[in-house]
Amino acid sequence: MGPLWPAGGASLWPRSSWVGGSGSRLDIATLLYHGSVMSRVQVTSQRDITAMAGAPRPPLHWEQQRAANIVRLLSLYRPLLDSYIIDFFTEGLWAKLPPAWQAALEVADPPQLAAMLLGTGGTVGQGTVWPLSLLAFTAATRALSFPRGQLGVTPHPPCQSPHLHPLLRRHVKPKKQHEIRCLGKVLQRLSQATGCDRVVDVGAGQGHLSRFLAFSLGLSVTAVEGDGRLVSLAEHFDQELLRELEKAQARGYSRRLPPSQRHPNTTPDPTDPASLCPRRPQHVAGWLDPQAPGQEFLLAPTPGPALAARNPLAGPVDSEQVLLTGLHACGDLSVALLRHFAHSPQVAAVTSAACCYMKLSTCPEPTAPSLPGYPLSTWVAGLPGHTLSYRAREAACHAVEEYTERLRRDSECLRIHCYRAVLETLIQAADPSKKHLGVQTVKKAHTLSFPEYARLGLTLVGLDSAAVPLDSESVCAMLCQQHKVVAFFSLVLLLAPLVETLILLDRLLYLREQGFQCALVPLFNPRFSPRNLVLVAARVPLDAVLSGLDKDIREDEDTVRGGVEPSGQGQG
Repeated sequence: MGPLWPAGGASLWPRSSWVGGSGSRLDIATLLYHGSVMSRVQVTSQRDITAMAGAPRPPLHWEQQRAANIVRLLSLYRPLLDSYIIDFFTEGLWAKLPPAWQAALEVADPPQLAAMLLGTGGTVGQGTVWPLSLLAFTAATRALSFPRGQLGVTPHPPCQSPHLHPLLRRHVKPKKQHEIRCLGKVLQRLSQATGCDRVVDVGAGQGHLSRFLAFSLGLSVTAVEGDGRLVSLAEHFDQELLRELEKAQARGYSRRLPPSQRHPNTTPDPTDPASLCPRRPQHVAGWLDPQAPGQEFLLAPTPGPALAARNPLAGPVDSEQVLLTGLHACGDLSVALLRHFAHSPQVAAVTSAACCYMKLSTCPEPTAPSLPGYPLSTWVAGLPGHTLSYRAREAACHAVEEYTERLRRDSECLRIHCYRAVLETLIQAADPSKKHLGVQTVKKAHTLSFPEYARLGLTLVGLDSAAVPLDSESVCAMLCQQHKVVAFFSLVLLLAPLVETLILLDRLLYLREQGFQCALVPLFNPRFSPRNLVLVAARVPLDAVLSGLDKDIREDEDTVRGGVEPSGQGQG
């Protein structure tokens, strides 16, 4: 796990690594200048470039400066960011790159492109040196993106976690096991810091996180999920766990000792059923109303009956507080959690792991009654060029680490984007109205020859594959340009973390503007959990919550590398 972002005014990592901080070795304005002057994807005039490179006045906080720099950089390369890789041939995307970039990238092999994404290589191809503008581009994108933590050494998803009780591992994939244990540690620390043991898990799905918080950590949990089928499944899993727990205890396990009677040097056995607390979560079928904090926290499913359970935030203002959490809450749901925390005194703290940025609502019309999911902060909303297209927000959801691993291994999966780009030319040639149709249902496409793939794809979009030539000279010529498609997509991926950083930085600034303690923590291993940055905010100081957290998570990382599944217990 990498360093934490500062929770308050104090830095938890070297100030020289801040963008805009004193002692920084990186001149972002210079990088923006060199990255734009030599690019065809550029601003329109030298005056615009000079204005962008000028130091903002008055001096800004580092979060504001970083957001402003990101917006400048994204504005310079917006045509690159907003491009669709399937249009590589139909719109001649390669020719839109600067000639110096084309010359360098054309001779780059996949492992060298991986080095470009990771910032570990300065040359591309034998005897070929990066052009200055490309160096500036890659350096600026990495300098402005939030650090995502250590990648570790294992390219595979985590093993079954021996730190998680076997009964809690049932029906839970190893990736999710890793996530619920790491997030559970944060919520446990927040519970101790705030004195609050009530948790509302929003977007709870099948209840895996809620089950861990309730049965393993002994917290009082209300799990909120809008899909009634998932609520029923979660309740079924709870009942199944309770039955197994009763059977195990009937086999003679001693009951769990209260904390006051435990020896301080005794490490509890995580596989002992007595280590679990028979305190099941309460499941509620409902959805969060992002526009109505407090009393109207939950609305009934639509269509569906009225809420069957008590609204977890209903009651007097001075009633019991809750911790609010969402593990990969989709789109505006993550934003709703932050708004409820900001406006509801009953919410003592919040943790938000976001996903599906493309589903965020953006700036509405001035007369629209609803608030947008982006931007949230006054600062980002006031930056010229802060808007993010659907394509840009979709790019932010890419698994950069996974693609980098494919590049390192020169995987056969790299051919997919080229296949799809060639197929797009055939589709549009046959029927121009069928632009950008989805053909994602072609399974294991990388194992197919192009004619096999194309026949399946043409059928999916309603075209007769027999009427489309699949082995023409033009098709063969395009397939021979796979290396260019891969290089172009790698450039787009360099910008993807910047978009995610801007979205999360906007949320951080939203809370900062209202005086809250907050921090962004690279909580999960990004190699198998790409959306690994978790926003933590509380109405109490966060120093005690975050201090030592990296050590706790590192224990799980060690388990990922060498953990062994206990015998006789498996994933159900």
